[in-house]
Amino acid sequence: MSTAPAQVPSKLFGLFCLASYLLSLSYGSTFLLSLLIGSRGGNEHDAGSVISAAMLSTFAAVIVSGHLSDWLGAARSIALFGLLLVAASLGFALTPGFGNLLLFFGLLLGLGWGVFYTLGPIIVASLVTPAQRAKYFALLSGSMMTGIGSGPLLGRAASALGYPVTAAFYLAALASLIGVVLFWRLDSQLKKAHTNPAAVSRISWRATRQVLSSKALFPILMVGLGGCVFGGLSSFQTSYAASRSLDYSLFFFGFMGAAISSRMLIASFVVRRDPFRTSCLLSGLMMAAIGMFGFVVDSSFTYLLAAVILGVGYGLTYSVINGLAANEAPNGTTPQALLLFSLSYFIGVFGFPLLAGKLIVEQGMATLLFTVLLIAALNWLITVGRLIWRKTLGKNLQQA
Repeated sequence: MSTAPAQVPSKLFGLFCLASYLLSLSYGSTFLLSLLIGSRGGNEHDAGSVISAAMLSTFAAVIVSGHLSDWLGAARSIALFGLLLVAASLGFALTPGFGNLLLFFGLLLGLGWGVFYTLGPIIVASLVTPAQRAKYFALLSGSMMTGIGSGPLLGRAASALGYPVTAAFYLAALASLIGVVLFWRLDSQLKKAHTNPAAVSRISWRATRQVLSSKALFPILMVGLGGCVFGGLSSFQTSYAASRSLDYSLFFFGFMGAAISSRMLIASFVVRRDPFRTSCLLSGLMMAAIGMFGFVVDSSFTYLLAAVILGVGYGLTYSVINGLAANEAPNGTTPQALLLFSLSYFIGVFGFPLLAGKLIVEQGMATLLFTVLLIAALNWLITVGRLIWRKTLGKNLQQA
């Protein structure tokens, strides 16, 4: 059996993270869709429909991404489907009104983002040992989160400079195109650094049953619930801020800054702690932050503080459960576990905004925040249940 090198070549991994950052800008720009569609006469429900259209295509993306990786290689598969991210960003900017054509570009976004988001961690898992996975997953997700956060901030900067919000979508398209070129050129280097070139990434019913009947089911469920929280709050943050006469850029500065810095600076320390206790604590922080959005935020300071707490809780929880999904999967099914992990995330982050937009239009922002709080509470209860089960099991083993 092959063993992974002690360290991934820093230049190679740095370019990999840069390319990931650039591609992530395209998804980050979708947080401006509510603002863009609102300027064209639409509402939050229309924006939610466009975002949720991506959920349909991500199912196809996750299913085919493993086959594509086995056939073309992961990096070149990302490069080819990254072109769809370029097309989606341009389509959002150029399409007049808010009709069915935007839904089509939402589907393109789902295909491109689905393949990239799924295969990125699989590339990392192939480069490092199981003990290193959580650390390098955190570095990758930190790079992606930086790109995601840069998207809406580009929109705020464009507005401050007197440019229309569509400027952010054009810049995202250009950045994604550069990311596509980088991934294409990195393919051969990544294959050389691959520690198990014979590993199979494609999904199958047998592998799916193996993963979902193992402990990996719990982090897979948790990332879906976390995706609902992230997608629901981020996709309609422009509406939330407007309802309270706040600047939405404060949320993205605080949330993304906290998520990115925590993943980059302290994730390597956090992932060495007990993952069950850590995920319980961090999920509790997420709940506290959502409670602040609903009942405490009344100024720029409290708005920024709530965003920072949410960023730390969500950002570090994701890193912990990503490592759990990979390491708790049965032997030989790590790529498939990561595929299912991504699929669960996409169901939450792309599917929930459809319900979120409907809730805002029909019942108001307070109802959305209460719903998100319930989802976060369920996420936290999973971590509590795992701690109780482990403690009970440990006592039973001692008595046996």
